Amino acid sequence: MANDIEKLEKELKKLKDKDKKSKKEYSKIIVSLIIIINILFTIAIMILFLKQGSEPASLIVAWFSFTTVELWNLATIKKRKIDKNI
Repeated sequence: MANDIEKLEKELKKLKDKDKKSKKEYSKIIVSLIIIINILFTIAIMILFLKQGSEPASLIVAWFSFTTVELWNLATIKKRKIDKNI
């Protein structure tokens, strides 16, 4: 009976560790995706500037504000989880 409980505890620990890994990967994917999209956006704006001679300043400010806030919120969530040891 005690041996079965130990096996169940080990399996539960493995499942928790697996769940933590998948959550870590999710945030890394989001950060990587935002960085790649920002690079693509910058290239698109540079091409637009070369063709038209002007850049959409308000669009640039709005875009980078949006991505900065998203990364900031992701970091805040991560920090709270670390503080609570979740």
